[in-house]
Amino acid sequence: MKSNNEHQVAQGAQDESMCDVTDDTTSADYYFDSYSHFGIHEEMLKDVVRTKTYQNDKVVLDVGAGTGILSLFCAKAGAAHVYAVECSQMADMAKEIVKANGFSDVITVLKGKIEEIELPTPKVDVIISEWMVWNSVYGFDMSCIKKKAMMEPLVDTVDPKQIVTDSKLLKTMNISKMSSGDASFTAPFKLVAQRNDYIHALVAYFDVSFTMCHKLLGFSTGPKSWATHWKQTVMYLEDVLTICEGETITGSMSVSYNKKNPPDVDIKLSYSLDGQHSKISRTQHYKMR
Repeated sequence: MKSNNEHQVAQGAQDESMCDVTDDTTSADYYFDSYSHFGIHEEMLKDVVRTKTYQNDKVVLDVGAGTGILSLFCAKAGAAHVYAVECSQMADMAKEIVKANGFSDVITVLKGKIEEIELPTPKVDVIISEWMVWNSVYGFDMSCIKKKAMMEPLVDTVDPKQIVTDSKLLKTMNISKMSSGDASFTAPFKLVAQRNDYIHALVAYFDVSFTMCHKLLGFSTGPKSWATHWKQTVMYLEDVLTICEGETITGSMSVSYNKKNPPDVDIKLSYSLDGQHSKISRTQHYKMR
């Protein structure tokens, strides 16, 4: 029996890629690029027990420095110097974090593979190596990473009580007939507030319907349905919106595959609110990995 499968994407309220993978990327390159993913570093920064054990007072080589948090601990403890080696694009953010915290004279961030880096000194006292690799993390100023981190949507289960607006259908796809290009689209939306509240993010999800069966089948991954392992996609906004019942957020959402790394999805979100307490018009870019 031929089945016509429809895939619907909906939405409700709640830069460019940091490190695009080139067409000739090797497995090693992709491994290091995966550590540019902020979610990985967020998980490790939250590991208090592991992170606190690395504070030291020596000339230190930090291999796989990530955000530079371990190097900052060493510098804060009074290390003579710290050489932080990081192969991924996170090295650029580490330099900003080091500068923001006033340790540029103590910490030198070196971008590259450890086997290819030439250290400015012939020896170090201590080598730390963590194969793990925002405003304030363990007392250090990491606000410069906040905007970049917000470019990565959060995949999580949203409590339906947190949903402030109605939902808007963005796109219907007939999977049995669609071409690969149909997965990229731009769609307008208008979300109406159901109560007075604050909006920190927009939430996207999809519904699936099997319409050519004898008995219609389908399910939703929305926050008001039974939880699935797909959960929902949460796109945090740079501004906290204060909205009143009946006020509307208007805008558009563009979804496309990343040209250099097709498994990645680029999202462009434009939104406006002309409300009693908040007046904002902004465009944000996200990248799902």
